Amino acid sequence: MQKILTIIGARPQFIKASVVSKIIQQSEGVEEIVLHTGQHFDTNMSDVFFNQLGIPKPGVQLDIHGGNHGEMTGRMLIEIERALLEKKPDRVLVYGDTNSTLAGALAAAKLHIPVAHVEAGLRSFNMQMPEEINRILTDQVSDLLFCPTTAAVTNLSNEGFNNKPAKVTQVGDVMQDAALLFAEKASRPVGGALPDNFVLATLHRAENTDSPVRLAEIVSALNEIHVKQAPVVLPLHPRTRKLIAQQGLSLDVHLIDPVGYFEMVWLLDHCDLVLTDSGGVQKEAFFFGKACVTMRDQTEWVELVEAGANELVGANTSRIINAVKRDLGRRVSDSEQLYGGGEAASRIVEELVSLGRG
Repeated sequence: MQKILTIIGARPQFIKASVVSKIIQQSEGVEEIVLHTGQHFDTNMSDVFFNQLGIPKPGVQLDIHGGNHGEMTGRMLIEIERALLEKKPDRVLVYGDTNSTLAGALAAAKLHIPVAHVEAGLRSFNMQMPEEINRILTDQVSDLLFCPTTAAVTNLSNEGFNNKPAKVTQVGDVMQDAALLFAEKASRPVGGALPDNFVLATLHRAENTDSPVRLAEIVSALNEIHVKQAPVVLPLHPRTRKLIAQQGLSLDVHLIDPVGYFEMVWLLDHCDLVLTDSGGVQKEAFFFGKACVTMRDQTEWVELVEAGANELVGANTSRIINAVKRDLGRRVSDSEQLYGGGEAASRIVEELVSLGRG
């Protein structure tokens, strides 16, 4: 029996892990222990996911959140190492590009425990992003790299992984598995009526919210779109709300409280366009056939731009407004199955089980 320790800590990782855990539970020859770092710790982001998505209750529950990147990652390294020494897994499984991801991969590698990285090979080529540093370093210490896209495989090839003792496998994107699996559980957000034919917006990335100039440009664009083109519905995180207030800006759109995954799926399914600075939401828009306008200068999901499903506009007011004019109500299709068609989790677990047999 192969023992896998899965390390998660942030909301997107809960969603990704849920579909893989579901397949693990149905498979022989492999068992899973979940370690939750506590990076996202509020009830809406943690408990609901474990209860509703069917993730096994954490065998190890840490309480590490807040602080600077170095402090958080260092504390995680200490506690994860202790857990690995106690649980003695055969392999560590990490997801994405958070501090939890990097700490888990480093702790395992130092103890000579093999590391499997889901979403390997993604690159924005922007080293100002903490996530870019996390994903590059995690790939370097992983021996099993599960890539979601052809572009991710190419990135690893360009970085010399063809000559390294690591296995690179294109499996597809587990977020598409999740979107297909949980679409039927989608639920309308509570707390008041929503407008019809709305633009769904998200705004949280530090490169935008921590820059007064970029934040002002985006807020100006959202306000004008809301008045002149279509209602803008924005689930606003408290941190972003605070930064907007500190800059003396006025955000005059339809604001709602942060939502859980099932509510977000409902919003994606019912909107006319997605306007975001998130990484994952770009893909989720595509999964639900909606065009996306991305308020960033780079994206990891270059295939969406190449396919015409996503448009990069940075934080420029006029570019954002003009892109929304072009894309409002436009539908996109996944005719080429860019993300594996919903079979990524099965491919991942099949690979893990086969390695356990070997």
